Amino acid sequence: MQDFKSFSEYLPFLGDSQFDDLALALFQFQSTENEVYSAYLKARKIDSKTINSIEAIPFLPIRFFKDFPVVCGRAGDYTSYFSSSGTTGMITSKHFIWSEKWYLDHALRIFEKQYGEITDFHILALLPAYLERPGSSLVSMASHFIERSESEYSGFYLYNQDELLGKLELLKKDSKQVLLLGVTFALLDLAESGKEFSPMKNLIVMETGGMKGRRKEMIREEVHDILKSFFHVNAIHSEYGMTELMSQAYSKGEGKYTLPGTMRVMLRDVNDPLSWSTRSQGGINVIDLANFHSCAFIETQDLGKFDENGFLEVLGRFDNSEIRGCNLLVQ
Repeated sequence: MQDFKSFSEYLPFLGDSQFDDLALALFQFQSTENEVYSAYLKARKIDSKTINSIEAIPFLPIRFFKDFPVVCGRAGDYTSYFSSSGTTGMITSKHFIWSEKWYLDHALRIFEKQYGEITDFHILALLPAYLERPGSSLVSMASHFIERSESEYSGFYLYNQDELLGKLELLKKDSKQVLLLGVTFALLDLAESGKEFSPMKNLIVMETGGMKGRRKEMIREEVHDILKSFFHVNAIHSEYGMTELMSQAYSKGEGKYTLPGTMRVMLRDVNDPLSWSTRSQGGINVIDLANFHSCAFIETQDLGKFDENGFLEVLGRFDNSEIRGCNLLVQ
């Protein structure tokens, strides 16, 4: 556990030039200390000592979080975990965590680097379904943001649309910005409720993805057009995160994500998960150095591409993937 503490204290000061070396060092550590990852490497007949570049690092399929405790050290030493959402009967993921406090502080650092001080915001979180089950990392993060905003107007909302709209009306002329953080289906339900909403200059609308089986899947542009029209905003912001990752990426519009310093995305071939994509898009493999206690090298079931300016676009999910709580919409 002392190794985790030292690593956690170093990450906030990580520079771009240090990422590769730190990722390789973390790989060597996790290849021996993470029982599940070590067994995966052994099954693939990979000698960790031969890995000398991040391109050569094997990525653990995200499915393993559904079936095993993916942790470094003894699983019995971990008492807390985040769990994914899912439809009835679906096996959900569990991501055992070393320190919830560290996760929350890390999430806040990422947000503030993109958006500025949290105390400059009122946080209104529209997160039905997530609030109705225990163990959501998104709810934990939103709760922390609400508390740290130090605003008497910040808070959670389930299905109480009129109360939410009333709060937005009250804050329209406030000097602070208002962040409406909502799961996509709930934001769409509000936008298509027949209720009226007048323009609000200090509003940021941020969707976290996910239809949760509540609505038909829609392409991102269609969703954002509906939300932009109802809320009278020029762009819909987005958060890209998942139970199995400790870091989040944010988009300030058009689904173009800026990655935090602890995260790197590499694209694999859609037909051969063991090869890198030679095209402009592919399956998303994530290195998240904030997963120092579990596995930092995750093969997700998301599809993505990088645009000409280096922004990540999440295109959707593989056709045979299970529905996930924080997935973005199929494009």
